[in-house]
Amino acid sequence: MKRRDFLTSSAIALASRAGLTLAPGLTSPALAGVHKVKLKIGYLPITDHLLIIAAARESFAHVEIQPLKFSSWPDIAEALKAGAIDGGFLLTPIGLTLRVTGVPIQAVMLGHRNGSVITVKHDSGIHRIEDLRGRSIAVPSPFSTHNILLRKVLAEHQMEVSEVRIIDMAPPEMVHAMATNQIDCYIVAEPFGAQAEALEVGRVLMLSKDIWHDHICCVLNMHEDIINQYPQAVHELVNAMGRTARFVQADPAAAAKGSVKLIGQRPEIIETVLTTPKGRITFNDLVPRRQDFEATQGYMQQFGIAQGTADLDAYLNDRFVRAELS
Repeated sequence: MKRRDFLTSSAIALASRAGLTLAPGLTSPALAGVHKVKLKIGYLPITDHLLIIAAARESFAHVEIQPLKFSSWPDIAEALKAGAIDGGFLLTPIGLTLRVTGVPIQAVMLGHRNGSVITVKHDSGIHRIEDLRGRSIAVPSPFSTHNILLRKVLAEHQMEVSEVRIIDMAPPEMVHAMATNQIDCYIVAEPFGAQAEALEVGRVLMLSKDIWHDHICCVLNMHEDIINQYPQAVHELVNAMGRTARFVQADPAAAAKGSVKLIGQRPEIIETVLTTPKGRITFNDLVPRRQDFEATQGYMQQFGIAQGTADLDAYLNDRFVRAELS
């Protein structure tokens, strides 16, 4: 390829990222007046990903955020792996696994802490962890924080994982599956615990914060090439999500109302998750700290969820969120 052709194709690619079409003869996005970089950010309609509402409530100078909703963890992981999205909220074990397999992503901030529940069918007769023996339990992915939490709480109650039947299931399908007697229990992110209670389909048996206090779960991952090419855009995105985190903590009722378009749940259900009880899910301390990821990798090894370990020095990138906090 000739140098001029290379420059032209590069400019077209950059302009495409910014959502623009270059005029004939232009070979630089700067000459075309590119001001905003369009970033596609994947999320699931769960309370863990509530910070995605930053796309609607914030004003951006250098970036345009396009939220893309997915229904399952395999789908969003595959989209990030294929480069169909520029970044996305991933379960910590999924992000670590992608990094181990060579996907060039970095964790730039946590999405939250805590925020998941063990929910049991309303009339199941399950009132304690030991009552789960012989029952069917849905998890959103084998490579999920929820699979770790389930195995951790079973071990703490002297139970073997072979004593329950674990089923992989997309989070939005779980309430219906419980209502139609396909499963007895599930462990997943909110709002599906609060939703099951509101519909009188199920009841919350245990909050994840009571299994592993202040645990990490979902993490915002960005492609390295996006971080390297557009650091100002990533910085602005993280800043906006940091401000949104403080907004959610300060005014959960308003945050719940503002979540309807992207999360798709009734505001009162989201508000219940944010407030009852206090600490059910938290949006403070969103720095991706090494010790949290080391703990997750340790449990992945202990429970046979994964064999390899990610290079955390290469995977964790806290410079944007620390700049937001300063």
